[in-house]
Amino acid sequence: MGIQQFRLPDVGEGLVEAEIVSWKVKPGDTVKLNDTVVEIETSKSLVELPVPFAGVVTELLVPEGETVPVGTPIISVQTESAEALADDMVPTIPEPEETGGRTAVLVGYGPKTTDAKRRQRKPSTPPAPATGVAAPAPVPPTPPAPAPAVAPPAPSASAPAVAPAAPAAPSSPAPVAGGNGSVHVLAKPPVRKLAKDLGIDLAVVPATGPGGVITRADVEGYAAAPAVADVPAYEPAPVVSGREDTRVPVKGVQKAMAQAMVASAFTAPHVTEWITVDVSATMELVERLKSDKAFKDLRVSPLLIVAKAVTLAARRTPIINAAWDEQAQEIVYKGAVNLGIAAATPRGLIVPNIKGADSLTLPDLCRALNDLVATAREGKTQPADQTGGSFTITNVGVFGVDAGTPIINPGEAAILAFGAVRKQPWVVDDEIVPRWITTLALSFDHRLIDGEKGSTFLADVAGILEDPARALMF
Repeated sequence: MGIQQFRLPDVGEGLVEAEIVSWKVKPGDTVKLNDTVVEIETSKSLVELPVPFAGVVTELLVPEGETVPVGTPIISVQTESAEALADDMVPTIPEPEETGGRTAVLVGYGPKTTDAKRRQRKPSTPPAPATGVAAPAPVPPTPPAPAPAVAPPAPSASAPAVAPAAPAAPSSPAPVAGGNGSVHVLAKPPVRKLAKDLGIDLAVVPATGPGGVITRADVEGYAAAPAVADVPAYEPAPVVSGREDTRVPVKGVQKAMAQAMVASAFTAPHVTEWITVDVSATMELVERLKSDKAFKDLRVSPLLIVAKAVTLAARRTPIINAAWDEQAQEIVYKGAVNLGIAAATPRGLIVPNIKGADSLTLPDLCRALNDLVATAREGKTQPADQTGGSFTITNVGVFGVDAGTPIINPGEAAILAFGAVRKQPWVVDDEIVPRWITTLALSFDHRLIDGEKGSTFLADVAGILEDPARALMF
């Protein structure tokens, strides 16, 4: 008999931490290999984790609602094996890829260059190595006895956070000279670039990330603080809450959305163009499709025709379906239109996408849209469905909004806002008649899309909605 601890894995999306949403088991329950034991929320979605071994649950090491770093022991299981194999077994989760300058890890394993060593049971800040470059944090083997379930105290805003278990260290810590020695700053490449762009020395930015890692929020918070002369480090003023104030931690999907929108808004030069369209012919087409047997049991809406119009118009203006590669200084034309649909969920905004939407027939596209919306509402959208998008539609019309200036989804070149469809007075053959009217707003990245191309694409989409027969021209 032996005790094995299941550590929070990286589920193949390069995550740094996750929140324990709900436990599916309790101490004393018997589990089989790959039984679902816990539901976690990552920065992208809700994920159910299978246990990598069989036995009896002895302890739940992390309570529901707590956010912990990758590699943290979350559950102990008493197995039937002669000895605990610790981290030798991993759940059946796809192998992660290297993303964002960090090697994705599974179940407490660090980068390949890391040698596993036993660490102290109490968390402590590791000393800086003498080589001048911070080495990756070693990952300990699992001890034979279960770890205590008491979570460590939350880090203060002015002190680095100490993780309960050593997560994988960033792959490229940046040494910064200072004083008589070196201050070893732990930060990911995008964070270092942000600090460089803002003219901030990372050595003076307080770190709140796991293991003393400086996060994007740390840099942005430091930049937003008023400058004070002769003050060595930024210390935020205490906030006094009123009796009716409520504070909600920013985490999971909402935190990822906020970071992505800031990155996009301050990286890509946005331009937004508007067009108001008579979509009466589209509304008539939608009504006809609802009674067509090819669309039986499917929900047909004007969004379907907008989605098809986008895929067709992108053929004439392929730069719309491209991306800017800052590192390589190249424009990447995508081979397929992976159409993202912005979806509001109880846990925040996500943008799942339909892979190869341009190759689908209209009924297949309708079915894919139906499935995408249903899965998003249930909060079950998988990480793979949220990556690789090439163009996004945000349907603000469902909220009764006419239009807006949407922010481009990171990694893409444009986004289309589809406004509310309303009956309004419209001039037809010099007569005012009631017509179905909507407004489209296209935001695009002016680094690669100029006004002529953006206008051509928007006019093509509007033309198809005004007269769906024009789709035959594309």
